[in-house]
Amino acid sequence: MKTIAVIGAGTMGNGIAHTFAQSGFTVKLIDVSEKSLDKGMATIAANLDRMLTKGTITQEDVAKTITNIITYTDIKDGVVGVDLVIEAATENVELKLNIFKQLNEACSHNTILATNTSSISITQIGAVVAHPERVIGMHFMNPVPIMKLVEIIRGYNTSDEVTKIIMDLSEKLGKTPVEVNDYPGFVANRILMPMINEAIETLYNKVAGVYEIDTVMKLGMGHPMGPLQLADFIGLDVCLAILNVMYDGFKNPKYAPCPLLVNMVRAGKMGVKTGEGFYDYSESKKAEKIAKQFI
Repeated sequence: MKTIAVIGAGTMGNGIAHTFAQSGFTVKLIDVSEKSLDKGMATIAANLDRMLTKGTITQEDVAKTITNIITYTDIKDGVVGVDLVIEAATENVELKLNIFKQLNEACSHNTILATNTSSISITQIGAVVAHPERVIGMHFMNPVPIMKLVEIIRGYNTSDEVTKIIMDLSEKLGKTPVEVNDYPGFVANRILMPMINEAIETLYNKVAGVYEIDTVMKLGMGHPMGPLQLADFIGLDVCLAILNVMYDGFKNPKYAPCPLLVNMVRAGKMGVKTGEGFYDYSESKKAEKIAKQFI
């Protein structure tokens, strides 16, 4: 396996492209928006420069990584001759199904089709393509170049052969792959999102403030960041989408998103990417200033 395509140049897509390119793969980064591609490549360059400054890579590594990435705005052009496609578009089931329908038409039947979804059914996605045994989940963690874990999710029809190929490939990237089965939220988000949602409920019920909740979890539970800070980092819209998938999938009220989370997303307060969530990021990307509404 030498050439892969990554669909989506956002946070996860450009991180995945960066990781594969740095490991010597030819990467075709695909996004319908030229602006998103430019932004994604700028992010990759900035992250490489940061690694160079820290001394973890050389200038030659930087140049090779950038050279290994080719950008496309058309899926059909971008997937020609690739061994693996990783879809990393927005966490929206209809969008993902539409992309996989296009991949079914544009790719050979031997091409492995992976999705970076954090909660949507791999079995459902696989059902829209011929040979669903080649469809698998590769749930990378953010930031992709740094985080070691990759959840490898087997759909109902995913073959043993494809699973082994992707497990081995993840190890070649320097990652630690963990195989899990296809149920809403998989493992990471099935455990993480209810915790984040409960932290939001705790704030909503005025048990404690933003700083207090995050401090308890950092100092008391040893978490590197508090759940409200983490929600801001992930994106409140993403947290809401994942909770909705789990709520719809299990029909269990414990996964119902907190009304405060719903309202914040409706108001456009989605965390770091919009400049405000539970914290105010207008002056710094660090969670140092509590958002005005929670003071």
